[in-house]
Amino acid sequence: MIPVPAAWQRPYLNIFKHFRVEEWKRSAKEGDVAALTDTRLKGTIYRIRGSNPASSYLQLPRAGTQSLGLTGRYLYLLFRPLPHKHFLVHLDVTTEDNQVVRISFSNLFKEFKSTATWLQFPFVCGAANEGTARRGATGAAPADVRWTCLVLDLPSILGLYLNRRYSHLRGVKLCSNLLVKNLCTSDLLFEPGVTFSEARLRDLSSRGVAPMPRELAFPVPKGEKWHNLYDYIRFPSEGSKVPCNCIRKSFPSPVAGDQVLEEPGRLLTQPVTLSRAVCDRLSLVHHITSPKAVPHRCPVITESIPEVHLAVPGPLRAVPAGDPVLEEKQRLHSAGDTGQPLPLSDGGIHVYARQRKGQTTRAVPGSEEGLVPDPILKLRTIIGFGGCSTKWALWTRDSTAVVYPCHAVIVALLLKTGEQRFFLGHTDKVSVLAFSGSSTLLASAQAGPRGVGRLWDFPTGTCLCLFKTYLQSLVSLSFSHSGAVLCGVGKDVHSKTMVVVWNTAQVTRGGGVTVLAKAHTDVDIQAMKIAFFDDTRMVSCGRDNIRLWRVRSGALRSCPVSLGEYHGLDFTDLAFEEGPEREPEERALFVCSRSGHVLEVDYKNVCVQSARRLLPAQPQGNGQEQAGSGSGPGIAINSISMSLSFCATGSEDGYVRLWPLDFSAAVLEAEHEAPVSSVCISPDGHKVLSTTATGNLGYLDIQARDYNTLMRSHKDSVLGFSVEGRWKLIATVSQDNTIRVWDLASMQQLYDFSAAEETPCAVAFHPSWKILACGFDSGVVRTFSLAASDLLLEHKQHRAAITGLTFSPDGNLMFSSCLQGTLALYSFVAQKTQVLRVLGSVVARDAGIGVDALVVSGDSRLLAFVGPSKYIVTVMEACSLDELLRVDISTLDLHSTVLDSAVKVCFGPVPQGELLVATSSNKILVLDAKTGRLVREVSPVHKLTCSSLALSRDGQYLLTAGDKVIKVWDYRMRLTINFQVFIGHSEPVRQVAFTPDQQHVISVGDAIFLWDFLAPPPVRSSPARARSPASTLLLRSDSSSEKPRDVSETPRQTVPLPLLSTPPCLDISSVHQAGFQSIFSESDKEEEEDLPGSSRVVANRHKDASVLVVESDGSEEEPVVRPRVRQESPRSPENPVNEPRKGTKTPNSPCSIRPDSYRHFTPRFKASVLPQSFSSPPAGSEALKLKAVIGYNGNGRGNMVWNPDTGFFAYSCGCVIVVEDLHSGSQNHWLGHAEEISTLALSHDAQVLASASGKKDGDSHCQICIWSTQDGACTAELFHHETQVQAMAFSWDDRFLVTIGDYSDQTMALWSTHTYELMLSTRVLEPLHDVAFSPVSHQDLACVGRGAVMFWLLEQQGAAVRLKVHRAPAPDVLGLVELTSLCYGADALLYSGTNSGQICVWDTETNSCFMTWEADEGEIGVLVCRHKRLVSGSNTKRIRLWSVATVQELRLKGPNARSGSVLLEHEITLDGTIVSAAFDDSLEMGIVGTTAGTLWYINWVESTSIRLISGHKNKVTEVCFSPDESHCATCGEDGSVRIWALGSTELVVQFQVLNQSCQCLAWKPRPVGLWPCAVESQHVVAGYSDGTFRVFSVSRTEMELKMHPHAAALTAITYSTDGEMILSGGKDGIVAVSSPRTGMTIHVLADHKGSPITVLQCTRKQYHDFGVEGGELWLATSSDRRVSVWGSDWLQDKCELLDWLSFPAPAGPEGLDSLPPSLAAFCPWEHGVLVYVGFGMQEEALFYSLRKKQVLRKISLPAFATSLSLSPAAPFMAIGFGDRLLRLQPCPAGDPQDYAGHDDTVHLCRFAPSGRRLLTASHSAVLVWELTGA
Repeated sequence: MIPVPAAWQRPYLNIFKHFRVEEWKRSAKEGDVAALTDTRLKGTIYRIRGSNPASSYLQLPRAGTQSLGLTGRYLYLLFRPLPHKHFLVHLDVTTEDNQVVRISFSNLFKEFKSTATWLQFPFVCGAANEGTARRGATGAAPADVRWTCLVLDLPSILGLYLNRRYSHLRGVKLCSNLLVKNLCTSDLLFEPGVTFSEARLRDLSSRGVAPMPRELAFPVPKGEKWHNLYDYIRFPSEGSKVPCNCIRKSFPSPVAGDQVLEEPGRLLTQPVTLSRAVCDRLSLVHHITSPKAVPHRCPVITESIPEVHLAVPGPLRAVPAGDPVLEEKQRLHSAGDTGQPLPLSDGGIHVYARQRKGQTTRAVPGSEEGLVPDPILKLRTIIGFGGCSTKWALWTRDSTAVVYPCHAVIVALLLKTGEQRFFLGHTDKVSVLAFSGSSTLLASAQAGPRGVGRLWDFPTGTCLCLFKTYLQSLVSLSFSHSGAVLCGVGKDVHSKTMVVVWNTAQVTRGGGVTVLAKAHTDVDIQAMKIAFFDDTRMVSCGRDNIRLWRVRSGALRSCPVSLGEYHGLDFTDLAFEEGPEREPEERALFVCSRSGHVLEVDYKNVCVQSARRLLPAQPQGNGQEQAGSGSGPGIAINSISMSLSFCATGSEDGYVRLWPLDFSAAVLEAEHEAPVSSVCISPDGHKVLSTTATGNLGYLDIQARDYNTLMRSHKDSVLGFSVEGRWKLIATVSQDNTIRVWDLASMQQLYDFSAAEETPCAVAFHPSWKILACGFDSGVVRTFSLAASDLLLEHKQHRAAITGLTFSPDGNLMFSSCLQGTLALYSFVAQKTQVLRVLGSVVARDAGIGVDALVVSGDSRLLAFVGPSKYIVTVMEACSLDELLRVDISTLDLHSTVLDSAVKVCFGPVPQGELLVATSSNKILVLDAKTGRLVREVSPVHKLTCSSLALSRDGQYLLTAGDKVIKVWDYRMRLTINFQVFIGHSEPVRQVAFTPDQQHVISVGDAIFLWDFLAPPPVRSSPARARSPASTLLLRSDSSSEKPRDVSETPRQTVPLPLLSTPPCLDISSVHQAGFQSIFSESDKEEEEDLPGSSRVVANRHKDASVLVVESDGSEEEPVVRPRVRQESPRSPENPVNEPRKGTKTPNSPCSIRPDSYRHFTPRFKASVLPQSFSSPPAGSEALKLKAVIGYNGNGRGNMVWNPDTGFFAYSCGCVIVVEDLHSGSQNHWLGHAEEISTLALSHDAQVLASASGKKDGDSHCQICIWSTQDGACTAELFHHETQVQAMAFSWDDRFLVTIGDYSDQTMALWSTHTYELMLSTRVLEPLHDVAFSPVSHQDLACVGRGAVMFWLLEQQGAAVRLKVHRAPAPDVLGLVELTSLCYGADALLYSGTNSGQICVWDTETNSCFMTWEADEGEIGVLVCRHKRLVSGSNTKRIRLWSVATVQELRLKGPNARSGSVLLEHEITLDGTIVSAAFDDSLEMGIVGTTAGTLWYINWVESTSIRLISGHKNKVTEVCFSPDESHCATCGEDGSVRIWALGSTELVVQFQVLNQSCQCLAWKPRPVGLWPCAVESQHVVAGYSDGTFRVFSVSRTEMELKMHPHAAALTAITYSTDGEMILSGGKDGIVAVSSPRTGMTIHVLADHKGSPITVLQCTRKQYHDFGVEGGELWLATSSDRRVSVWGSDWLQDKCELLDWLSFPAPAGPEGLDSLPPSLAAFCPWEHGVLVYVGFGMQEEALFYSLRKKQVLRKISLPAFATSLSLSPAAPFMAIGFGDRLLRLQPCPAGDPQDYAGHDDTVHLCRFAPSGRRLLTASHSAVLVWELTGA
């Protein structure tokens, strides 16, 4: 389908005129480009000349990142080549799948060439005298070359040569040497030489032909003919089905049907003569210009064969499945059995086979035939990669998706959205993959004895054919560029290496795969590829050999490359040199080896041209690996990939390295956790895909210098999982000895717990807390806190592998069992576990290890398991383990000849009290859980034993897993066919279960499969709701023809089959939908009036229900909803707005799902709570003053304001509002919030600031503070919204303030700014994202939400206020979108952004959308409009400036407007998603905030972006001062170390380490006797999560040293007092002492081994003080409450333990999520004393004397401390607490002072060396305090 051009492009568009080429503002010129006046053509022409086409050109548009956006079908180019010269023209067009294709034509080209993104056509220049013209020959233009009108049919060119759909023309580049008169696009076919009168006379318009417009026509003198003077070329010619090899004027040999208009004796329209295809040999290889044939397959329906329904997108179809099978043994019939390729569509995985009679029909809702819908499961996501091999991961041609195998499934992962497509059909693990050059054909083969290969049509996901590979295990597979030849290498049945070449040319035409040649070989082959320039030539490499292969006359022959001295190398991979500058046969071949060698092979001369070797970096070098010819052990290279400009290698040391083509030095590298298996450069050259041996898949973004992990996976089979519903987490355990926690929404790995010597067997989430329990094969049961990422408790009640582990649904009890039959019961109260009872030999010992051996009933009262033998099922009382029931399974079937045993158990719905038992004879027995009576029996269930059972929450559906399939059953077994079967796993399914919300199903085995559960939602009703007035009214709507939508349930995904009529809504609510009003009769209204407290709904079927009136008369009564007639909008929307209310709260919306919009605010999760007590210092006696805040909260939305007129500038950081003077940099801090501030709003006169945050001090509503900008006083506090405030806006006269809540609140409130009283409040049915008042009228405002704009009209009469609202849905062309942002434009315009990247323009007079355009690739969250310019910001990190001057004309004149285009003037890419923006009135400069915690100053005129405010995005892990206190340093989890200037709080230097977390840092102390500190000696040392530390020079801004003294992550680091030693502590408790001068680790102390080091501190002492030699005293503190004190003399290499302290603590933390840290510090004002805080018997600080060996005194604290620092200058302690409190404690006694300002745990506080300043940190916010008395 050809796109329809916009109105402003009709009937044609003069490109030169529209873009004003002569001004050179929207176009670019380079070299000799001049505008001339041509007297013959009577107008301006442009001459482009020069010796090099690349240096002389005219380009449209000006910037390559912009697009013309012209959608016309035909492009008209009026030009004349310069005589005796060559010219070149480039056209960049965009396809419907956003692929940019370049179409080039030139008389330089000798032959036609084509790639997936480039078409090169030779142009044959004609002459005035055709007799002298060289027919069919290219070359320089003749002397008498004519002016030419070239007509290019762009959709036909793309369709004919690339099989792609045309979208629009992106850009034009006209290169020397030629004259150009004009460019034009149109949907019409213009005919030259025809007058308008002739066109009317011959009715050419009905045939799609029009006369050439006057401004585009060549002048024709009287008496002359147009075709005698000029050339007309149309390409391709009309009706052409075969591609031409050049563009040329045709000679008189017209093709029938090509004529458009005839005159007597001559042909007006001269079509292009179809020339012979450039195909000079009759071979199996198709020429690349051949059109792609799309196979048309009709399904064969045979009544006697069961039908197989495949769950693929689109309509289902029936295809042959194979021999009939019984209903109870339904399985997928393998097409490989037939030995013939079958046209099966294997895009899906659901198999549902059954016998049918007569016509094929589908089950309808309510029928008793089978489960509805069919299929009831749809595969959504697979977590996993590899299975057979981790080498194969491929790019698609457009570089937007990655294709890789996951066991038996092939996955295509779209990078932009993370969506997965699946190619299913293989019955064993996929071992190899290969793409054709255009990515249209995908080849795959599976491992195992069957040796089956498949060819797929990649765009549709259809399997084109199956073929026999004759190989048991393929190691390499390669496609030719054309897709006509496939080559594979592997082992045959005799384990001999064999090479097979297949002919795949006929596959796309419905044919099969045939063998061209095959050969056995004795040489080892690791990789083999077909040469891209010849389908009959191949290259292979392996151990000791590189060979060239060729297919000739049906035989496969090879010759070796002479390797010389490199004959003994083990070669692993190969790649051809890229680039168009050399002939194909002359391009080099690069081969890599395990010894680190890269050989450059001369393909043409079959010899080694050069060799390089990858060697490790030398210590004295610059740290870069080099490729040279040196000796020594090299780095094994596993894979190599080439592009036009660089080479990528993947090596055994875990590095992906990028090299220049001369391999001089690595320019970029990315380190992985395991050896790199393969690398692959994307076709666009911007990304490098890499895979590792441990199953990780990711890519390196070269431009961003960032690495993105696409997939992590277990290295071995997944044994089981547990799902947590509150935080949407899933935990898995695997045979690879790891426990992993994944996010259920994004399916990204969050945590990884490893057990090196143990295998985890079972895992269970606590139902209420973020706690995970795991059982191991050693019998140990451990509980982990995910909040603290730490081990909580360890239980050793068992001596054998854990077979069962589960929590009771109420979370009070935990159960575990082991292989020895032991059963343990634990109480779980306040996150403290206590063993209640242990029973021996009660669980079956011979049942084997299973993740769900123990099951608890839904009411937490009963526990069931198999035991004490496998024939017995036991039911116990859960709270006491008292036995209630025993059922002998073996006696239930008296007719069986073998004893039946129980395998799995599962409780049924609680009211029925049923117990399900899966048995070894493949039955499911349903028992009465109280009596043991057999209720019913299902048999057979699976072919093999059932491995897992799970019941849906509503008791309607049952899941079973057996062998490699999953079955979904109707639990009541009421249907003819009670189950559906689903395949996809290549290994036995270990466990299957529903997610807690019953929206998905999870199955594990070889990988983790997430399925969408498509069953209709259950009907829920309660007596209370049935008797409610609202439900009574809604129930009566059943008799009406209009069916109300069920608003009581979460919206479900559309299923492929029709469902039963939606059940009536029984939700009790005072909110009535306007769409229901027309169904109420008069009696209904009368009944409603009689109901107490009910609102009256006045109905009128003929009036517009889309307009609601919300009234408030100042009383406390409910507002009244009345439908009104709105003349300007007679159409009623389908989704009505809910009734508003004032002051009172209606029940929460039944749908509280976070919308798909980053614009929607979500507060950061915090485990901390507000303090219970607060010791505020008396006014005027505060010892601390907040001096500065470092950071900006990038998690907020719209939380920055700036008024360019007054200069007022404010932003939020945590719960603090920072008001900053942009000139001086000084800050004021407004403290009034206790929670994270979500958004800010500034009045238009800049006198009032409104700020919003979450609930404060246990309030039931959110807090909104009103501030006076003059003095910073909080003048009012508003409370109304229940969860979070999403956005706020002042009216343009500042009389009103409107606030909207988030997706859980869904309310909008209107406030008066005079009294700040609530005037009106309303609840809407959908989440709202943004709100704005009209700049024209204070009565008009608009807000955006899910798929619609709501226009509100405010009317006020005295105290009464009422709102009219009209909901205008988004245009249908956008589909289901979220409207995420909005802003008013000039006059009656409103702009809104969507989460899919479009901007919609609305007419506020008619409330209708009249224009949309694609403004970005991601969600647009910020819009700012001033006059005729618009700024948009999105989650692609870009802000764009648009010129929208012509939009107003389009609104007024519609299609008659002369122009309605928008122009992208400029764009800037920042460091994160755009969340806030403020600009001046001219949009020339502004301030923009991003999620990276940065505020940028933007100047569009100068095209500059300058950082104003910087901060950490993630948690700050350490802070410290420089010795001279002029700077401070911070480090964070993002791996950055940042140096800040304390005077201005500006970021001075940032050191970034990728893929690591920086855990600790220290500033090197000044040398003794030097003050101030020399700039050259300023160094910072930082410790990282990989066990390394790095020393950075602040002055030289470079890393000076990197050491790796630890095997675990560093947790503490410090310098010795003289700065000559670095002391570091790790997570494993090891303390290392290293010398930065020598780079050696001197001491390793293991005294604290097993517990993380929390503190390391050094201080000076007298040489013989404490009886120990040395001038240094230092301590180490570990999290197990132990402190060691050491005396050291570093020059004498002495380090002696002076004291060892161990502080007592209770058995378990009461009411604590995690243990507080153990902290200690030397007391500066009391020599020989240290201070300790941590988890203990009391909440206190202990002063311990090293001389007296005892505690001197204690200071009571309000809670356990989380941070500690002692002032070096005065007796003060700064203590941080988990309840967001900072306390300044005088010592030894005095009144403490508490300070607010943190919105989370104060986890860091550090005094400056002088004691005059204090640094504190709370998550990502850093606060700088000054001591007023210091």
